[in-house]
Amino acid sequence: MNANVGGIDKVVRVVFGLLIISAGVYYQSWWGALGAVMLITGLINFCPLYLPFGLSSCKKE
Repeated sequence: MNANVGGIDKVVRVVFGLLIISAGVYYQSWWGALGAVMLITGLINFCPLYLPFGLSSCKKE
């Protein structure tokens, strides 16, 4: 499993993930689970949806 989430993409995923989780808890909605997915993919630097499309936001070394 190679990292394919990096830089600003990671920051955006973590911030929006936390916001969506907070909104889900506040409104008592299961939609907060979507925020958990965003948060996890941001923290582990891997998004499985990027694989079929060959996308990566990591800098090339």
